[in-house]
Amino acid sequence: MNTSNENSQNEKHVSKEIIGLESNALTGKKIVLCITASVAAYKAIDLSRLLMRNGAEVYPVMSKSTESKLLTKEILDWATGNKTVTELTSGLEHIALANYGKSDLILVYPCTANTLGKFVNGIEDNPVTTVLSVAFGSRIPIVIAPAMHEAMYENIIIAENIQKLKSLGVSILEPSISEDKAKVISADSVVQFVINKIGNSKERMKSRVNVLVTAGSTVEYIDSVRILTNLSSGKMGLNIAQQCLDKGFNVTLVYGHGTLNIPNDPRMNIIRVKTTEEMFKAVRERIMRGKQHVVFHAAAVADFSISHSSKNRSYKMDTRNGTKTLKLVPTPKIVDRLKEFDKKIFLVAFKAEYDISDELLIKKAFDKLRECNGDLIVANDVSRRGCNFGSDTNEVYIIDKEKNVTHVPLKSKREIARNLVKIVCKKLNIG
Repeated sequence: MNTSNENSQNEKHVSKEIIGLESNALTGKKIVLCITASVAAYKAIDLSRLLMRNGAEVYPVMSKSTESKLLTKEILDWATGNKTVTELTSGLEHIALANYGKSDLILVYPCTANTLGKFVNGIEDNPVTTVLSVAFGSRIPIVIAPAMHEAMYENIIIAENIQKLKSLGVSILEPSISEDKAKVISADSVVQFVINKIGNSKERMKSRVNVLVTAGSTVEYIDSVRILTNLSSGKMGLNIAQQCLDKGFNVTLVYGHGTLNIPNDPRMNIIRVKTTEEMFKAVRERIMRGKQHVVFHAAAVADFSISHSSKNRSYKMDTRNGTKTLKLVPTPKIVDRLKEFDKKIFLVAFKAEYDISDELLIKKAFDKLRECNGDLIVANDVSRRGCNFGSDTNEVYIIDKEKNVTHVPLKSKREIARNLVKIVCKKLNIG
């Protein structure tokens, strides 16, 4: 009788027969799947099976509230072939799953605003938050896929929690906004992200799409300590880069003058520049060195430089000698040169204006699109409420070469970036 029980326990669960049927990209990888009390919790079942089909062993963890209201422990036991943790016991389940080297990845799918807030503030009051706390300390990669109502997702407190986690190296897979909800990212997209992050090198799904994004402003030196610049923060460009990363694209971000806390993401090549000349050289070199399929030129390049620019010599202008006259000269228009380096680039340009009508804004943007031989242009009026430099929101018009106009009313720059990348993908039939 005892021998029979031992044999039964040693048999591989029948649900694990699907492991590796699609690929070996995650073979040998142990993934802890944490499920929180969102109505999207049921989607974790499909995600667990997809991860397994690509070779992973999946260990589910969920809180009592999730189990009592949304999912049963038994169905996750069946889906993964492993016992679901719903409470912490003397077996120290949180240590067994998330201590040093115990797992390859902690994935929270879906993640509620409540769990985000607890994690970022170091609160451990259920199996999910305790596993996250241990994993963060043991430096196991953590990936979070938020799901909640749109108003909650746009709540500045929750947004700051997300931003703090990003700054600490936690990967956030942005939700899609529709029907007033921030809906959790699809299971297929999560699997692609996980494979790109921790997959076996020989089996990793490497993107065929290379994307170059410019962001922030540039500076032009008056002397060694004074500059000409503008108020661009680079938030739009960074959001575009993050959306492209979530698509699995290879991303290069050329970031100019600014104070954004850019996450150190191993999937993104970050090139920091200051002047217009430096940005031009960085973009040209990147295009000439390796094929770039799409360029989003979102940077607000300084329009003027000083004719006697003193950035190359130590010099501080003496302000005690009365009025100074500075001669401004136009800087080169980087966007107008990009197609010279590669005519096949899909070029997305940007046009900012101040206090003009919609009709004139669209006309000026379309004229600029033709001038730079671009494929799309994004136009906005920075004088409008919620559209000023440095804001987290914007209202834009997206115009293509046929003068088809897509109006995006005031929304977060994250959502605008998502819409823009979606339009580009549709035009190129990618992603």
